[in-house]
Formats: sequence, structure tokens, C-alpha cells
Amino acid sequence: MSEVAVIVVAAGSGTRLGAAWPKAFVRLDERTLLEHALAGIAGMTGPATVVVVAPETLLDAAGAAAPGAIVVAGGASRQASVARGLAALPGGAEVVLIHDAARALTPAALFDRVAAEVVASGAGVVPALAVADTVKRVGAGLVLETLDRDELVAVQTPQGFPREAIERAYAAAVREETDDAALVAALGVPVRTIRGDELAFKITTPADLERARLLLGRDRPVPARRVGVGVDSHAFGEDAAALWLGGVEWPGERGLAGHSDGDVVAHAIVDALLGAAGLGDIGGMFGTDDPAAAGAHADWFLPRAVDRVRAAGFRVENVSVEVIGNRPRLAPRRGEIEAVLTALVGAPVSVAATTSDGLGLTGEGRGIAAIATALLTAP
Repeated sequence: MSEVAVIVVAAGSGTRLGAAWPKAFVRLDERTLLEHALAGIAGMTGPATVVVVAPETLLDAAGAAAPGAIVVAGGASRQASVARGLAALPGGAEVVLIHDAARALTPAALFDRVAAEVVASGAGVVPALAVADTVKRVGAGLVLETLDRDELVAVQTPQGFPREAIERAYAAAVREETDDAALVAALGVPVRTIRGDELAFKITTPADLERARLLLGRDRPVPARRVGVGVDSHAFGEDAAALWLGGVEWPGERGLAGHSDGDVVAHAIVDALLGAAGLGDIGGMFGTDDPAAAGAHADWFLPRAVDRVRAAGFRVENVSVEVIGNRPRLAPRRGEIEAVLTALVGAPVSVAATTSDGLGLTGEGRGIAAIATALLTAP
């Protein structure tokens, strides 16, 4: 197999994308478009020399994204940028592929097929897809003719060429063309087409970027989700112990009876977490026979429960708690409670409150209850 070089054009401004950064450096999930494009090249079956043409102000960022690649500054146009990439090619490469970083999801197989066809044919090679829409030629706002779409294709990158042909084409260029194949064809060098790939679409607008995100998400495994529900209730105690509820102390409020501090919110969360992970309940893990739990608060129970959940291979996504009781009024301190619990759980915790309309332990003002729901995920 002939030696292959790939020039990645990443110097465009991408104004139609509406981003603050040049398009190739816009993030698509965890990676930039440039990094996604380079991942496709890295997946080729054979080694390839990579030249990245980037904005002059982002050469360091391009180098970090493409370790081992040659990085050069782009020119005032795409054609000028490709010319600089060609000038930076080391000796040895006989086949040159030119690829737009904006076609970030192009699969490695397409690079391989283009390169193989260049070697087999000695011609220029462009991937192409049939045009599905009816295409018309217009002028001054009027339709002049309907073109035969059976004779039309939409071309993609990477476009591949024998090195001698593409270098000669650029040396002879007298005007700007929209793609590299047009320059090669102007010399009389044949340009062949092979079937392109739907994933090699160009990311130009915000809608294109969202399409790419959806495609990436489609290929990710859906994480396992587990839901747990925890319920706890305590009566108010006879002594003057302070009330602890939602991980915070309530001075002046009558405390709840219990082996620990009686915090029904924290206890319900523990049961929801353990139940979702299949680890039992608070009584089995932190029973009344455990002296360490005597008088313990939420900052003792919750981190230990979360540690058990994580050790079982789960991650806490969020927790929702409903507090049932006539007093105290949670609304003035809801934000404080949610902040404390969120910090202890390591995931968002939301708290709401209601009454039981005069019914039962809570409605008669004899205690407080809480119901918690926890969502866990596993890789």
C-alpha cells in the first residue's frame, strides 16, 4: 500500500454555526469537531501522516488535539489553507487525502476506501451521495430549468488524489474552486466517485450540530436505571431534644423521637438509595444496635449510604423528597435544606412539603413523615 497523508482543514471561521470559536474547535459532547475528525483518521487500517491546518491563534490547541501531527497556520481561504497543508507534507507520501474537520463524524472506513481507490485507479477520488431532492436552476428569482437529478451527486470529503496530481493542480490554480477535485479535473486528470457515507455530512449550522449530537447519543449504550423509594416517620419526643430535619437543626422546635436524631428526611433518603441499589434498608445497615448511630445526624448516615451505593457500581443521579407534616414550615429554609442534602449525597436533592389534611400521625400534629425517591444509574 502506498504511503498516505491526510490534510485536515480546520481553519474556517464557521460564522453560520454562530459559535464564539472557529468551527473546528466547537465542542460536540466531550470532544471538539477536530478531535472527532481525527478519531476517524486514527481508525484507518494503515498508518497515515496527518497535517492539520488551523487558525494561527489556535495552533497550540490544534497541536494538543493532534499529538504527532504536523500543524500549520491556515490562509485567507480554504484553498489557501489546503495549499499550506500541501507545502508542509513531508516526503514519502504518494496518496493525499484532503478532509474538512467540519465532517467530524466521517467513519474510518470511508478514508480507507478513498485511499484504496486512488491507488487502484491512479485518479482523483471523491465520495458522493445521490441527490434526493428535485434541483432547479434559477435566475432573478425565476425557475429556468429542472435538472436531471439522476446525473447529480453531492460530494463529500475526504477527497483523495495522487500526490503529484494534487500538487500540480494547486500550482496551476488561477481561481478559487469550491473543492479540490475541481482543480484536479481542470488539469484533465480523471476524477472518480465512490459511494459516500451519510455520517460524513458537513456540520455548518446549529441544526447540523444538534443532528450530530443525536447521532452520537444513538450509539451510546443506555445506562441501567434503578429507582428506589424510602419512607420514614417519627413521632415528636417527650423530651426537649432539638429537631433535626433535612440535615439541619430547627431551634425552638420540638424534636423527633428515635435512636439517632429522628431526621425522617435523611432516613427516607437512605432507604431510597439502598433500595434502588438492592442493598436492603437503613435498619439492616445502620440498626438500633449500632452505637455509632446513636444521636447521629444526616452527615453521618448519608455519606455512608452513598459509599455503599457507589461500591455496588451505581451513581446517584438525583433524589426527590416529600415531607408530610403540619410543622415546621419548610418553605423559608427549603433552599438551605436542599443545599445541605445535595452536598451530602453528591447529586441534586429537591425537597417539597405537604400536610395530610388533619389525618393520622402527621395531620394530628404528633409527628412528621417523609417519602423519598432516588434515581441511580450504572454504566
